[in-house]
Amino acid sequence: MGRIQETFLELAKLQKKALVGYIVSGDPDISTTLDAMHLMVKDGVHVVELGIAFSDPMAEGPSIQQGHE
Repeated sequence: MGRIQETFLELAKLQKKALVGYIVSGDPDISTTLDAMHLMVKDGVHVVELGIAFSDPMAEGPSIQQGHE
């Protein structure tokens, strides 16, 4: 079982929901991305989703589009 599945199972036992954060990988640089990821986890994010810039951001939907902007 992977860490994400374990996280969701543990939260389900506690009858809690997961907070999933999204960040664009490498924006503006790798060091900032790593710092932001650590801050997100420190502040309660259970799962960090790393986005990779896509050649057609319109296909991603409005929330991800804004994240890439």
